[in-house]
Amino acid sequence: MIEDDYEISQILTEYLNKFDITVMSAEEPYMGLSLLTQNDFDLIILDLTLPGIDGLEVIPKIRKQSSIPIIVSSARDDITDKVIAMERGADDYMPKPYDPRELVTRIKTILRRTQNLGKSSKNKSLFELNSDARHIIFKNILLELTAAEFDILSILIQQKNSAVSREHLLYDSEHIDDNSSIKNIDVIISRIRQKLSLIDNKNSYIKPVRGIGYLLTEKI
Repeated sequence: MIEDDYEISQILTEYLNKFDITVMSAEEPYMGLSLLTQNDFDLIILDLTLPGIDGLEVIPKIRKQSSIPIIVSSARDDITDKVIAMERGADDYMPKPYDPRELVTRIKTILRRTQNLGKSSKNKSLFELNSDARHIIFKNILLELTAAEFDILSILIQQKNSAVSREHLLYDSEHIDDNSSIKNIDVIISRIRQKLSLIDNKNSYIKPVRGIGYLLTEKI
């Protein structure tokens, strides 16, 4: 929960605990964003009037790193705020004051929906490659890649679970000079790994293969 009103935060936390919903609170938005990178949450309850940055600006920052459901909980009941919040990626909008029982219902409804989606997409690849649009989505988040990084990662995705030599990566990449050093591949791979770790820092998906090159796998 990202909520700067301590009293409201305490009331909601204590009430939600009665329904076995554990809450971690942050009074400041950047603290909340930091917690999101360090913990595996199921849902975010987000206030809009926050210190330092407006909640409407926080939503796209969350979306850059996660597809976690967001319920906006705000005293601002202007339709414009609601429209902007939903357009930027919020899943629900609850104007204050509201009955906490309704919040419990909204939470359970959203989690039931997302959990069902998770079951249906259990076999879905973590990496989605669109060669025509030249973009790659990892865990539902669009990666910001240079042309060379896109080339390398797309080759690894197309040959997932198979070892790919550095020479293959070098000569099959459209945006890497054939005269470049093989070591450039290691540098590019390192940069790709760093970008993947911003989304998932617990697992490594690009494995080195001794004497050959690299292998991309989703089996952790």
